[in-house]
Amino acid sequence: MYEIVSSVRRDYIADLAREGKRIDTRTMDQFREVSVEVGPIKSAQGSALVKVGKTQVVAGIKVEHAEPFPDKPDNGMLVVNAELLPLASPTFEPGRPSENAIELARVVDRGIRESNAIDLDKLVIKSGEDVWAVFIDIYVLDHDGNLIDASALAAIAALLNAKPPEDEAWTLPEFPIQKRPVAVTVAKINSKLMIDPCLDEEGVMDARITIATIEDGSICAVQKGGIGCFSREELEQAYEMARAEGAELRAKLG
Repeated sequence: MYEIVSSVRRDYIADLAREGKRIDTRTMDQFREVSVEVGPIKSAQGSALVKVGKTQVVAGIKVEHAEPFPDKPDNGMLVVNAELLPLASPTFEPGRPSENAIELARVVDRGIRESNAIDLDKLVIKSGEDVWAVFIDIYVLDHDGNLIDASALAAIAALLNAKPPEDEAWTLPEFPIQKRPVAVTVAKINSKLMIDPCLDEEGVMDARITIATIEDGSICAVQKGGIGCFSREELEQAYEMARAEGAELRAKLG
C-alpha cells in the first residue's frame, strides 16, 4: 500500500516533520478535505462514495439469505471485501486480492464487528438454518494515501444508507444499525505524529496506527502497521487525536 518515494523527497518530508510541518501545509492534527456522498450505486441496497483529499473510495451493500456459521447459529453474517482497482494506482494489479486488500478489508470489518455497529442477533430468520448476510464491498477508485480511514467511513456511510431487502422474510422495520464506528490513522515520521497521511507521507513513515472509535470515544479496533514502534505517551497522543478527529468524521455521516 506504500509507494516508493525518491530519497530527496523522503528527506524533505522527514525534515518537515521534524519541524512539525507537512508537505501540503496541513497541521499535524488536520485531515484533508472530506466529503461523503450516499446512494451513488443505484443497484446496491446501500452505497457511499467518500473522498479524502484525492483518495476516493466507494462502498456498496448487499443483503442476502445465507446459512449461518456453525459456531454462531443465532447470528447474522457480516462479510467485508476490498478491491484495489488498477485504475486507482499503477501499483495495483488485477487478479487475486493482495495482502494490502486483505488487510484493508479486515481492519474495516473489525471496526464494524467489534463495535457491534450491526445488531447481528436481529438478522436471524431460522436458527441454525437461515440468516441474513450483510456484504460490504469496498472499491478503491483513486489512491492518494490513507485508504483505511476512507474505506471505514465509506462502509459505515453505506450501511446507514442501506434499505431492507424486498423479501417477505425480512420482518424488521429498518436496517439494525446501532453504532457508528470511524477510523483515524496516525502516522509517525521522525518521532512526530500526524493524522491522515497522504501517499508521500505513507512512503516515508516509520509506522502507523489506526484507531477506530464509537460515539462515546471508546476504542473498538486498533491496527498497527510499519516496522517502527510507538511509546506509551505516543499511543496516548494518537488516541486523543483519533478521538477528536473521529467526532469530526462522524459528523460527516449526517
